[in-house]
Amino acid sequence: MKEESLVSILINNYNYESFLGEAIDSALNQTYPHTEVIVVDDGSTDDSRKIIASYNDRIIPVLKENGGQASAFNAGLAASQGDIICFLDSDDTFTPEKVAEVVNVFDSHQEASWCFHRVKLVDVKTGDLLGRSQENPSREYDFRTHMQRGKESPFAAPATSGLCFKRSLLQQILPMPEAITITSDSYLKLTALALGRGFHLNKDLAVQKIHGKNAYTYKANNEELRAKILVLTAYWMRANYPSLSRFTHRRLAKGIGIYWRAGDTESKTKELIKNYQSTISPLERFEISLRAFFYYFKS
Repeated sequence: MKEESLVSILINNYNYESFLGEAIDSALNQTYPHTEVIVVDDGSTDDSRKIIASYNDRIIPVLKENGGQASAFNAGLAASQGDIICFLDSDDTFTPEKVAEVVNVFDSHQEASWCFHRVKLVDVKTGDLLGRSQENPSREYDFRTHMQRGKESPFAAPATSGLCFKRSLLQQILPMPEAITITSDSYLKLTALALGRGFHLNKDLAVQKIHGKNAYTYKANNEELRAKILVLTAYWMRANYPSLSRFTHRRLAKGIGIYWRAGDTESKTKELIKNYQSTISPLERFEISLRAFFYYFKS
């Protein structure tokens, strides 16, 4: 990477008019000058598009029909030109030095293809600090062999606004399946960990705002949602990257076990589990069932 590398900041938005302006301002007010800000509006029905229009040519608007976060990610990359891509949820903000810090990482660590950083979680109503994404030392990480062997990554990556990629890696991941309509960042970051070496920067470079519409992010006991995310990511990661089957088998088993514990399984998710299992051997199905029982009893 070079110091003058163009950085694309991709903001995905759906009906977050009360947060959107602050997110855009934080992207425009970066200390690193070589940026473009792309705002993908995913069919908002509030006044989001009026806010986007007010920025005139300071941003690149992408106005589309509602299709979910995955479709917004896909559309944002297609509209971008940057060598480095940074994602920002429209209800979050970047610190002013965020992009400069990320560019410095890629300049200093040529083999890194992703850069994740710490994110602060803040209560919108009170302004109180609720916590941070996982603390990891600032250094390079490589989980590719680990994950191909079917092992869970010991690295808990942050939410969307803490994810940055070299374009060369992101083009191997996007366009992603638009059937992943919830927490699409799970697929994005897990696939990145499985495909490339990267760097974690142990600095607070973004603020994730916790509010009524995304409060489940902060809750650890939403087992049905957690299971659904596990099944979705397992299904589509295996469909697109068969070499990761041992890893996705484990994630599917975990999702099934949690669903059993929750006492219910959504019909669409049941169909995904059925379709997944129809493509593997009886021995693999048996191993997944055994592992699912383990996760069922695990607290």
